[in-house]
Amino acid sequence: MKSPHGLRTIAAAIVLGLSLAWLPLPAGAANGVAMTAAQTGLQKSLEVLAQRARPGLLGVAILDLKTGAQARVNASQAYPMMSVFKAPVAAAVFAQIDEGRLSLKQHVTLTRADLRSGSAVPSIGGNFRGEHMTFTVEQLLIAAVSESDNTAADALVKLAGGPPAVTAFLRSHGIDGMRVDLDEAGVGRVFEGLRSGEGISPTESSQEAHQRLRRGYEAFLADPRNRSTPDAAIEFLRQLWKGELLPPSSAQRLLRLMDGQTVPNRLRAGLPNGVHLADKCGTSDSLDGVTAAYNDIGVLTSSDGHTVLVAAFLTASRASKAERNATFADLTRSIAAALHP
Repeated sequence: MKSPHGLRTIAAAIVLGLSLAWLPLPAGAANGVAMTAAQTGLQKSLEVLAQRARPGLLGVAILDLKTGAQARVNASQAYPMMSVFKAPVAAAVFAQIDEGRLSLKQHVTLTRADLRSGSAVPSIGGNFRGEHMTFTVEQLLIAAVSESDNTAADALVKLAGGPPAVTAFLRSHGIDGMRVDLDEAGVGRVFEGLRSGEGISPTESSQEAHQRLRRGYEAFLADPRNRSTPDAAIEFLRQLWKGELLPPSSAQRLLRLMDGQTVPNRLRAGLPNGVHLADKCGTSDSLDGVTAAYNDIGVLTSSDGHTVLVAAFLTASRASKAERNATFADLTRSIAAALHP
């Protein structure tokens, strides 16, 4: 099905405005470290993948923690995070646990009114019984990060003090290109073309519903909220891995939760033997052949301890799901070939 004119216009504007903003490293250096031929090849691979992703926009940042080598394409532009935002939300909650303001064993009661659709696997929403259920903060963290449960994510956002508190936590660590402004319910309202407190008319026709959803989709593509640059996502991962974002015990807990995410199988699809990935994906629904967000950020670690960070965001894509998955798998293969020869 062809994309409607409005969605084509939004997608074209994104590409025309940002496609020339590729920021490859100079051919001979990466952060002052001489690049090998393989690393130069990785940079070229990123540019090929970004070209292949058009008319969508693919942004990627890669950092080799062993050598300091980097590769980047469209990495300073901001992309919608979708469920990638659950990783910084979890980090903000862990920070409050470390401060003694929250506890892993603390109980949180959720009602049916708190339920949100969407989860990578059957989780809180899919197993909810009765009018209310009680969960520990630890259970909510597992559900939100490993299972990408939206109900758990919104409960954690509330516990953290709301979206501004999550963004304030990021800013306190110098992570300026990542922002959390909305919970899952708020993002859903944007997609549905609804204002806060507004409901769907019971007399709405299917044509009117489609027009409303199209307006919402266009609004989401143009919305600056809940976005991150690949560069900022890499800094988030770097601080998490280095124990700068959280104390080591909490950092390891969060990384284990990311390691526990096995669905979707995105960057993981291209992993060679002996390379491990702890990651967090983010995915939007598609409308009229356009997918607003298709993302994955994570930490690649080989058996010898060689660690590489990767953040990949794809927006306004008209590629099929199989084509999008192939792009992410090929990205991982390119990284492995260059940095884990």
